[in-house]
Amino acid sequence: MHKFMRAIGFSKLNRKETQRLVTDVIVDAGVRSYTSLDGDNVIACFSKEVAPGIGLTVVGEFDEDDQFSYDYYFPFVEATNVSTEEDVNIERHIATESYAGVFEDPRMGISVIFYLQNMIPYIKAMRNDELPMQGVTLSLSALALDGTILMPLKKTAKDIVNNHQATKSREKLVLAARLGDEDAIENLTLNDMDTYTTIAQKIQKEDVFTLVDTYFMPYGAECDQYSILGEILEVQSVTNSITHEELYHMSLLCNDMIMKVCINKEDVFGEPAIGRRFKGNIWLQGKINFPMSS
Repeated sequence: MHKFMRAIGFSKLNRKETQRLVTDVIVDAGVRSYTSLDGDNVIACFSKEVAPGIGLTVVGEFDEDDQFSYDYYFPFVEATNVSTEEDVNIERHIATESYAGVFEDPRMGISVIFYLQNMIPYIKAMRNDELPMQGVTLSLSALALDGTILMPLKKTAKDIVNNHQATKSREKLVLAARLGDEDAIENLTLNDMDTYTTIAQKIQKEDVFTLVDTYFMPYGAECDQYSILGEILEVQSVTNSITHEELYHMSLLCNDMIMKVCINKEDVFGEPAIGRRFKGNIWLQGKINFPMSS
């Protein structure tokens, strides 16, 4: 069973209950999407919300006799804000008819890999030879199994402006470095060395979370799981309509990028509030906003 089902309020499902839930999603889906694969088979995705913007997707195939057999399911939290406009590359997973996306954004500083939520529009665009497509954006979301709420750092208006300018300056250097600018590469190296030296000196007397405001870095062996620290922009307490478990549905600003995060209330240490920070390990998902469906 999918371990991130707990994040959307299914913390005590057994195998029989999972089968009933999958059947319920297929029969009573709020969103249905289809496309043909090679031959006569049709791949289908059935999605049903269990709370606003949070739910379960079941994926399977219809054969030539119009009989449906499900292959797998995954929990999701709907991504709404545009997170990045960078180019996204999509690759199919080996084991299942599912897809992973990867992009590089100067705000992150690393190649970011995510699980693609809306694969049907992507498959259609690929089959119609419409890729690459102009005007495509990406919205990110995530599910978490554990989290800690931290108090915000004390920042003046001047600090916020200086941080924003420093972020923009670093983005320009990263973009220039990608194009082979040796001066930009040297400046980035020197800046990283200065940052390391400063933190190494201060960490002797200060806690690391008073020095680091936000971060985004790989976590564990799975390529689409990350450890994050981000500022809470919005937070809602919602309830799973089936199990009645309470969830936190948050909007986070992490490395200057906005994403939605959902977590079971039982798995959070602390009380989320706007302005505070969320630290946890996430499974990153993404939705490509194709112009034809936006």
